[in-house]
Amino acid sequence: MALPPSLLIRTAKTIWTTLWRTMMSQMAPSDKAGNYQRPKSVFCDRIPSGQYPAAPNRYRLIVGMGCPWAHRTLIVRALKGLDTAIAVTIVSPSGNEGCWVFDHPSEQDSLSCRTLPQFYAKTQKGYQGRATVPALWDSQTNTIVNNESAEIIDILNAAFNECAPQPDLNLYPVELQREIDRWNTLIYSAINNGVYRCGFAQTQTAYEAACNELFDTLDVIDTALATQRYLCGERLTLADIRLFTTLIRFDVAYYGLFKCNRHRIAEYKHLSGYVRDIYQLPGVADTCDVEAIKRDYFGNLFPLNPGGIIPLGPDLNSLDVPHGRENI
Repeated sequence: MALPPSLLIRTAKTIWTTLWRTMMSQMAPSDKAGNYQRPKSVFCDRIPSGQYPAAPNRYRLIVGMGCPWAHRTLIVRALKGLDTAIAVTIVSPSGNEGCWVFDHPSEQDSLSCRTLPQFYAKTQKGYQGRATVPALWDSQTNTIVNNESAEIIDILNAAFNECAPQPDLNLYPVELQREIDRWNTLIYSAINNGVYRCGFAQTQTAYEAACNELFDTLDVIDTALATQRYLCGERLTLADIRLFTTLIRFDVAYYGLFKCNRHRIAEYKHLSGYVRDIYQLPGVADTCDVEAIKRDYFGNLFPLNPGGIIPLGPDLNSLDVPHGRENI
């Protein structure tokens, strides 16, 4: 006899909920209230230092094109003109293996690695932690210097000026550091990590708290941008880079997949122009791979999108529309 529909539904929901929570506990650990808790980065060395001098053609960035944290490093690298001084290796998420996989393993022949966990294990013997991007790798010592995006962009901004075509571009000037840090603290919790707190929330209460904080903060920033071109005034800073990589993904992925659907960024009068402004800076558009963003989020986050169907939209041709923010 066939199972009654109600029993079938209850059984399927029980099985799926159990599997979902198991997968989420590995992919997105949470506290007892269901709030997503982002694990801390492990490698936090700096350049220059005794072991790691600032030198061209020695270090390599390992990035995923869909990852907002890795995207920060690519933008600073492009703005400073470090394309020839610091090489890039691209990894892509594998939905079946649950980890990052090298797009071109031959680039890492010296380590014979196919996946990022293998790479981490070979650069630090016995490593058992998470294998994340971005990672700044030293080819001479075969070690990971740093895998914290906030610190890597600071390194790229200041450490390689002797070989940077844009040495005078300072995205973290002394006179603005207190203001930049204030914005960074607000943006990280409410927006950068806030979209993940929405998408990875495991209770309704946790989701609603994260969603409300996210959109309250977007409202505050939209109001601030009505009277100033960038977060700290007339100058582009690291705070803008850290915000931009979340905003460029918002309508593409977070609005639908992460349930951040109260408003699209395109609906904000000032935030939408702000995104176009940064996107149109020299070199930035080349770091924005929208198809990779959709593929990485919708195609690989199985617990959030079991069917793996990748949406066709949205149309982002508006990113090339003049922003007019140079007049603010």
